[in-house]
Amino acid sequence: MTSVRPKVVTIDERAVEHLVEFCRAEGLGKLLMVADRNTYAAQGEKVERALRQTGIDLKTVVFQTEEVVADANHVFDVLVEADRENRTYVAVGSGTVTDITRFVSHRTKSDFISVPTAPSVDGFASIGAPLIIHGVKVTVIAQAPAAVFADINTLAHAPRAMIAAGFADMLGKITSIADWRIGRLLWDEPYDEPIAQRTLAAVQLCIDNVEDIGRGSPAGVSRLMDALLESGYCMLDFGSSRPASGAEHHYSHYWEMKLLREGRPAILHGAKVGVATVQVAGLYDWIGRLSRQDVADLLEASTLPSRADEMARIRAAYGDLADEVAAAQERFLSLTAAQYDGLKRRILEHWEEIRQIAAQVLPASEIAGLLSKVGGPTSVAQIGLSDAELELAAANGHFLRDRFTVRKLARVLGRY
Repeated sequence: MTSVRPKVVTIDERAVEHLVEFCRAEGLGKLLMVADRNTYAAQGEKVERALRQTGIDLKTVVFQTEEVVADANHVFDVLVEADRENRTYVAVGSGTVTDITRFVSHRTKSDFISVPTAPSVDGFASIGAPLIIHGVKVTVIAQAPAAVFADINTLAHAPRAMIAAGFADMLGKITSIADWRIGRLLWDEPYDEPIAQRTLAAVQLCIDNVEDIGRGSPAGVSRLMDALLESGYCMLDFGSSRPASGAEHHYSHYWEMKLLREGRPAILHGAKVGVATVQVAGLYDWIGRLSRQDVADLLEASTLPSRADEMARIRAAYGDLADEVAAAQERFLSLTAAQYDGLKRRILEHWEEIRQIAAQVLPASEIAGLLSKVGGPTSVAQIGLSDAELELAAANGHFLRDRFTVRKLARVLGRY
């Protein structure tokens, strides 16, 4: 599955001018702009003024909540302002505002335009809209924007934590690509090597420019934005988030859902992903140290967990959300003893290939060092979480997706 790429993408000092010119060229006379209080101040007010001055019929939604979450409440806030006019949506914001707008525009059969205000996530140009549905983090397939207009001065003046979050989201692709390759070997997951290579090239672009990104220079932030957009294109071209999301994102999703259930303050997506990437890279460090004989011994002792035991773990971790989470695990939960034995044989047969995959993952210490250079957190304590919450994410985050990751592999090898 593929989707249409944006018609126009610009990253310069003339984002608002480009937006107005695009609307004129495309004959867009009716728009609905979505922003929050912070993004409205950063860019939305300027966008609103410029569009109104051209005579465009513009409706505006500015979320007033302290924390904006891509959930039913905020989706409904946008729908309330929507009318029966054929309007193009304009998302002025970072990941959450964009995802809400992406979803609503798609479901109302409208296009949307992205005006990013911070280089904090890789989803601007993708088709996936990560939403919280009944308390569960779910990526809903929607659409890419018709155009992206990024103002480099706005991006470079974004809070440093958001710039660091975007860099961390990109570093997460190091482990997500490794997980994807393991999923192809062991779980027959659809895979595309050119897309994997493109994703890793985007990561390398960030690493090569880490000093400039850490300083928040326009040149560095522009390279970061280029990489974030390219990651979005890779998801767009593949048709899902698989190239950009592995075990590190599953930790992040678990934490996000836990914080939401407990009414605790949200943590930037990229910050969570960066911390989780350090942990997942540590699993790859471990994998790389195991010989074939080590693995044979571990597999000999490995037994298929019963469905009842796995469901008990899911219920303990997710409570009322357990049935919805378990639905994503059905393929794993339904494994027979014979199928599990077949999986173990496959792991042993492909062990050298798995070690080669692990060898391509930067050591956890190097990933932590890169995150530190941009001022990003590297430990759970730095994002306000406990060691116990780290263990919970490691133990239970993988239940959220039907994907074979290094975390699943570690489970078969008896680490969890």
